[in-house]
Formats: sequence, C-alpha cells, structure tokens
Amino acid sequence: MTGAGAQSDVRSGSLTVDVRGLHCLTNGIRQHYLDFNHAAPGIPVLLLPGITSPAATWAFVAQRLATSRRVIVPDIRGRGLSDSGPGLGYSLDDYARDALGLIDALGLKKPIVVGHSMGARIAARMETTAPGAASRLVLADPPLSGPGREPYPTPLVSYISAREAASKGATVEQFRSFTPTWTDEQIALRIEWLPTCSIDAITKSHQNFQDEDIFPDFPKLNCPTLLIYAMRAKVVTPENAAEIGRLLPNGEVVGVQAGHMIPWDNLEDFISVTERFIAAA
Repeated sequence: MTGAGAQSDVRSGSLTVDVRGLHCLTNGIRQHYLDFNHAAPGIPVLLLPGITSPAATWAFVAQRLATSRRVIVPDIRGRGLSDSGPGLGYSLDDYARDALGLIDALGLKKPIVVGHSMGARIAARMETTAPGAASRLVLADPPLSGPGREPYPTPLVSYISAREAASKGATVEQFRSFTPTWTDEQIALRIEWLPTCSIDAITKSHQNFQDEDIFPDFPKLNCPTLLIYAMRAKVVTPENAAEIGRLLPNGEVVGVQAGHMIPWDNLEDFISVTERFIAAA
C-alpha cells in the first residue's frame, strides 16, 4: 500500500463513518480506493462501480452500507485516481484481476462483493476466475449484451457527450438533462469526476459489452448470489432476470422500481434489499 490520502468523517443517519482515500499497487497498476469504516469487524464489502462512476460518486451508497461494516470502493482502472493511459487493457478479465488483487492486497478474506452495471460483470468474472474469493455476490443491473444478444441500450455517444460536457464546465442545470432524477449534489459530484474517466477506457469497455459474453459465468457462481434488476430500465428485462435466475446455482432475483442507476433513483429500496441479503451472511 502506498501513501495515505485524505481522511475525514462523514455522517450517515446518526452515525459517523470514517473514510480514507488510499492507493495500492496490484496487478501491475496503481489502484486508488476509498475505505469506509476501516476498523469495523465482520465481513467487509467490496463495492465495484460502473463504466463512468469513480469511487467518489458512490460514496453516498458506501456510507449507508458502512454504518455497521467496512466498505471498500475502488476507482476502476482508467477512472478517478487509479492508473490510466496508453497501454492499459480494459477487458473484463483485466478488471477482474484488479479486483482480486485488491482483495489480496487489503487482506479482505472473502468479502461480500456488490457490483453495479459494469461492476456487476466484473464481480461475476472475478468469482469465476477465483472461485471462493467472495462469500456473497450482489449483481445490480449488469449489462447483458454480448455475442448473439441485444445491444446495450445506452449508446457510446451518450457517455462521451456527458464526459465532454463535464470537461467543458457544464453547470448543474445544464447537466440535468443527462441525470434528471439526481440531486444537485449528486450532479455536481458527477461533473467533478466524470472528466477523470478515460475516453479509451469508456470506449473499449462499451465495446466489450457487445463482445464479451457474461452468461457462461452465471452457472459457475456457486456462492449465494443476488441479482437486482432495475424495473424501469431495459438493461435487464424481466425475461433476462428469469433466465439468470435459472442459471444461478444459489441465486435470488429481485426487481426494484428504478432506472439503471438504481441507488440514485431509489436508494432506500436498494439499501433495504442489499442489507437483507448481506445480513444473511
């Protein structure tokens, strides 16, 4: 682990949650991560964000989950303060090895892994790469596009346009068309951090949504696995959810009334469903 970053206390309800920004060297790259409630006992949670979501933008979710446990949120390579630049790979296997390296580097010992969108794909691939690395998995609205399947419903240009607007200093009001249901604070945070997402990382990751098949991973997930799907989005349809439920050896499927960015649309239900599943561990 290398140099400690900022440390502060954040409020979550009536509790104070300690958060630290740190770096570690693993899988050949420098990974930055936020560490919430570092000293908490019990099974830690590794929270893996999506294609254009640096760790800071998920802090409001981590704070809620960290009131009674340790929560780690990394900047996925090519985003935030983690390594970015020419020569980096952005395949699902690259991301999975990063997650496994972080687990080893921090001594997390079979964490509960919660992944959203691309992060859910990473969580599934991580567990099939190293079976038993996680004690439980929460897969929130993973992109299911791939060879022979419907394309991912959000086009690449949408991500690139949002990043360009943020990079040119868009205001909260100007940016609201990209994120109409979010609070001003959440939009401001996204504007701040979106320019740290590498265009190369976004482009290659989006292409891999079409090229990499995640379905063969589902039958190999032997640990308890919860699929949460957004009922107001088209990323995981009810038919998809039923198919995945049949493929998971030890799975559960729950729909939440929300768009794809589930916690931004319906934080309380996302936390409730996730906490119930985590508590069973």
